[in-house]
Amino acid sequence: MPTLPDGRPVPDPTADEPAMLADWLDFHRGTLAVKCSGLDDAQTRVASVPSSSLTLLGLVQHLAEVERNWFQRVLAGRDVPPVHEGPAGGFALDPERTCEQALAAWRREVAVSRELCAGRSLDDVGRLSEQEAAVSGISEVSLRWILVHLIEEYARHNGHADLLREGIDGVTGP
Repeated sequence: MPTLPDGRPVPDPTADEPAMLADWLDFHRGTLAVKCSGLDDAQTRVASVPSSSLTLLGLVQHLAEVERNWFQRVLAGRDVPPVHEGPAGGFALDPERTCEQALAAWRREVAVSRELCAGRSLDDVGRLSEQEAAVSGISEVSLRWILVHLIEEYARHNGHADLLREGIDGVTGP
């Protein structure tokens, strides 16, 4: 698979549906990593948008939680604890956690997610928790739905990461 100069994989424009969804999710995962590259721990803790406490470190932690929830809990039915203790879906910062530690935890979650998807059909179904089902009004979702949702989730948060990174050091771009 070809890559961009920054190392992100270029999604195959003629792939079948399972490969295309996986490629686009990997592209957006790679974008998150690029947005954090070259920064020190203090910079990844900067909330560079005045009205928000959102940080790049918080985004990495949150997306580790998102990976765990959708692939391990929902798709595989595993009863696993949060990746990061604390409230707020992973956004809360632990003063002892470095960005490299958070990125390593996120990469481990991504690796498990890929393992859980390997060999599955896009039509395979996972079950939402009772709490999630009560909020959404649905109780089951297909792997296809999960992948599309994760692409959307990463794309939205990568937009946040763009603004955060620009506010930290002026770096802009894909």
